[in-house]
Amino acid sequence: MTRAGTRSASSDERAWVVPESLRPVLAEKYGPVFSGEEADRRIRALGKFGACGDQVVGRAIDLGHLPLVGIVDYKTRRSEPVPPDRYRALAARRTIRVKNPAGVLTERLRKAVRQLVEGGGGLIEVDGEEDLGSLALVESLPAGATVIYGIPGEGVSFVRVDAIAKENVRHLVALMELRRLDLGD
Repeated sequence: MTRAGTRSASSDERAWVVPESLRPVLAEKYGPVFSGEEADRRIRALGKFGACGDQVVGRAIDLGHLPLVGIVDYKTRRSEPVPPDRYRALAARRTIRVKNPAGVLTERLRKAVRQLVEGGGGLIEVDGEEDLGSLALVESLPAGATVIYGIPGEGVSFVRVDAIAKENVRHLVALMELRRLDLGD
């Protein structure tokens, strides 16, 4: 805070905001989608993977196959609360809490993903919305890993991390509007 009690520009954070025109593109499926037993079988068979979304992270934990990094916001379908104890096994590695508003990918979320990928994994608790965290997972996980995330009403999407997936994410982020946001810390 500055002396006058207003935030300085240095407290603002870089954030990539999804413009309305990009929403349909981000809603596209970037990997095969599976549900039920087939999704469970595929989750159990994964090597190194990251998971984004309360249901998907929880399901991987229920199956006894922890992701390297899980990203949750403690809500499903934007409002149904999820008890934090569900993620205890993953949170035991390390937990990072970040603010990330809906329709935004903050530098904080991207940095938290990088830290956990490089530091042995853990849980990212998002105050806001975690949906765009799947992009940060593709950015940070090594080639050969997989990113899984939920598609409401359909199942689990499986995206193999490779040079093409990383380039697709770079392209999508470049189409977003770079802004500086005051996240109120």
